[in-house]
Amino acid sequence: MNLAIFDLDNTLIAGDSDYLWGQFLVDKKLVDGEVYERENQRFYDEYKAGTLDILEFLQFSLAPLSQHSIDELNTLYKEFMQTRIDSIWLPKAEVLLEKHRKNNDYLLIITATNHFVTAPIAQKLGVDDIIATMPEKIDNHYTGKVSGIPCFQEGKVTRLEQWLDQKNQEQREFNLQESFFYSDSFNDLPLLQKVSNPVAVDPDDKLRNYAQQQGWPVISLR
Repeated sequence: MNLAIFDLDNTLIAGDSDYLWGQFLVDKKLVDGEVYERENQRFYDEYKAGTLDILEFLQFSLAPLSQHSIDELNTLYKEFMQTRIDSIWLPKAEVLLEKHRKNNDYLLIITATNHFVTAPIAQKLGVDDIIATMPEKIDNHYTGKVSGIPCFQEGKVTRLEQWLDQKNQEQREFNLQESFFYSDSFNDLPLLQKVSNPVAVDPDDKLRNYAQQQGWPVISLR
């Protein structure tokens, strides 16, 4: 099976789930609205500019998870999915996934956004697996800290290599030959340069320019 790898935010969905989760918390008055909204916007702008300090951002974004039980978070998430994610669903993304599914490709999402926010979205999209930044959990409670390597920029390559090693130990021989990676962001350039078939999807200006210089496909799922 060949690997078809997908970024999530602004690639398979028409928005940033991490940013929207933050806005959802503000609207629910579960965080200090003025401070959180300002910082959430700052980090999002830094991400788009390619200057994000991922550890600083994760310290900020994972903290609210530690303030609620798993049951409370799951209840909140159901509302978040209905009010924020369903409205940015992309039918063309589902068509693209189905194309690779019919080709017997293995569908893998790889995302910098944390696993709590993204795993249910990946499940709804029907992909085979997801690699995401992992929030630390102890005794079934989130600590507000990150576990392992953040799945961001070069970290996506490292986390994918770890995933490949694990699959190979399970005697499932995946590699990056004939692999695809779809992304919207210049932040994903390290992984885009590793795969056989990089594809820019509704890309930011930096990635669009680079993709055109390299002769990579540029597509839209909007």
